[in-house]
Amino acid sequence: MKHSKQELSLIANTIRGLAMDMVERAKSGHPGMPMGMADVATVLWLNHLEHYPARPDWINRDRFVLSAGHGSPLLYSLLHLSGYDISISDLASFRQLGSKTPGHPEYGRTPGVETSTGPLGQGCGNAVGMALAERMLSARFNIPPYEIISHYTYVICSDGDLMEGISHEAFSLAGHLGLSKLIVLYDYNEITIEGPTSLAYSDNVRQRFKAYNWNILEIDGHDFDAIDKALRRAKREKSRPTIIICHTCIAKGSPNKEGSAESHGAPLGREEVIATKQNIGLPPDREFYVPEQVYQIFANRRKKLERIYHKWEKTFKEYIEKYPDKASLWKIHFEDILPENLDEILPVFDITKPVATRTASGTVIQKLAEAIPQLVGGSADLAPSTRTLIKGAKSISKNDFSGRNLHFGVREHAMGAILNGMALHRGLRVFGATFFVFSDYFRPSIRLACMMRLPVIYVFTHDSFYVGEDGPSHQPVEHIAALRCLPNMTVIRPSDATETAQAWIAALKNKTGPTAILLTRHDIPVIDRTIYPSAINLEKGAYIIWQSAEGDVDILLIASGSEVDLALKAGQELAKEKVVRVVSMPSWQLFMKQPKEYRESIIPPHKCIKVAIEASSSLGWEKYIGENGRTLCVDNFTESGPYKKLAEHYGFTPSNVIAIVKQMIANREKS
Repeated sequence: MKHSKQELSLIANTIRGLAMDMVERAKSGHPGMPMGMADVATVLWLNHLEHYPARPDWINRDRFVLSAGHGSPLLYSLLHLSGYDISISDLASFRQLGSKTPGHPEYGRTPGVETSTGPLGQGCGNAVGMALAERMLSARFNIPPYEIISHYTYVICSDGDLMEGISHEAFSLAGHLGLSKLIVLYDYNEITIEGPTSLAYSDNVRQRFKAYNWNILEIDGHDFDAIDKALRRAKREKSRPTIIICHTCIAKGSPNKEGSAESHGAPLGREEVIATKQNIGLPPDREFYVPEQVYQIFANRRKKLERIYHKWEKTFKEYIEKYPDKASLWKIHFEDILPENLDEILPVFDITKPVATRTASGTVIQKLAEAIPQLVGGSADLAPSTRTLIKGAKSISKNDFSGRNLHFGVREHAMGAILNGMALHRGLRVFGATFFVFSDYFRPSIRLACMMRLPVIYVFTHDSFYVGEDGPSHQPVEHIAALRCLPNMTVIRPSDATETAQAWIAALKNKTGPTAILLTRHDIPVIDRTIYPSAINLEKGAYIIWQSAEGDVDILLIASGSEVDLALKAGQELAKEKVVRVVSMPSWQLFMKQPKEYRESIIPPHKCIKVAIEASSSLGWEKYIGENGRTLCVDNFTESGPYKKLAEHYGFTPSNVIAIVKQMIANREKS
């Protein structure tokens, strides 16, 4: 042990005091977990966690993920004591508007917070992603004796985290891959909000993790020696991730609420806070009290961490001087540098051969992978269908992390969280793929990617009822609306193979949030760009792909994806009598970023006939077609059958589009 038990006890009790005060001041929060895990966290942060508060972005820092995000006062207290830019005033502003200390940790708001955690289990998946990124990058860059990437990922998780299914998915994959630098500290306090975990939870956690092929340690979470020894043993494990089952007592030190569900999600109450401080040796009349000795211990730890950081920095400088090719590759990876000639890299598609946009996307991925070494990705057991396997590249496995293809298995929920963790780690540009209908399975992870503005790319194939014979359970209807309503999400539904290529460029250039590319299963025509405008216009979100004549538009048809071809066919027939404009609108979000003048030049504000055509929910189209516009969309669950038959059944034919427009014209003439 590097510190005496008295010192460690003083620090842990100081953290307990800060946590109680934060929750009590806010009249809201979860004091029990921080008080119960204070001993474990103290040993971890003082004896093991290697980070550098002066350089919170140091790439080889150990990652610490508080998956049990409701226990945020624990993390905020540790960050303050460690020397991050979090003051006592910030702690006192816990859960207040605009503070650095929100109710659950938020990436980008609080220095030292590695990921936004709140929904239980998400942090578990993020941590697996971070540990996976560490292994993949170490395989690419480490050259003995230079261990440039060699950090650990530590997680504190709770009973609730392990109840959530995402933890099963993520930890199962971690065990399969043997992510030995992943160490999970399980706060086994057997208490949830409703009461003891025995109300709904009696898993044998040891047997569960044994089945995952994990290293399993079990300790008294209030025994400093046991905590330290367990962490040392975990770090010596070379072939398996480790879970340390920490038997703890929630609200440790509280005379009347220790071990009680009352302490889980509510303030202890002023009288109980005073009694607890007296019980653990803190001044009962002092709020946010930190003994000078505690600050000094952490100051000494910072000096040690500074030496560790500068030693790594010196090693890194030697490394890049000795291996200039690796230095260039490092810069490309960690600055996510894209080739300047991306358009020249893209494949050219034969206009005489219809092709599914999922197949076109697969062709594009191969070309991009040749030019973008940091691009990696995988699928939830659907690579043959999503066309996302990088050909010629190895698959990631327990014995070889040098590849580029990730196999998540049938684990969509974990895939989303793992992708987030990899993006948060930095160094790799990641994509994940599945059928569009299964985006529901990891929507919480997508939502968090939006919150954290992570540049994750989602490849969603089988994008509409044209999935056909698989039936309504596999035919997305409301999913595009569900994605479009997410702040910071960019949704792109390309109209053909050439737009698909441009969709990939737009996704790669988008570094302020995730991008979803929605792709067809069925073949659709490749639009002849020598006749129609260049697909590069996709970057504007919407553009005029065809107009029958100059002058004011009488009929405006707006479509996305596979329905653009339908709109073109209908529009050319309608143009015999009226001025018709057809707009390809692959991305609402990209379109809304354009100047108002451009938007009105594409979708005129005057009251022409406006029809939106899209094989999904009509929700939201009123913004573009107005109250008098019409939609040809699908607002019900569909049926099983060949896709061409379904198209006829639901009216996705040129003749029906023409009939809709003519009826609108007739109605207008009557009014």
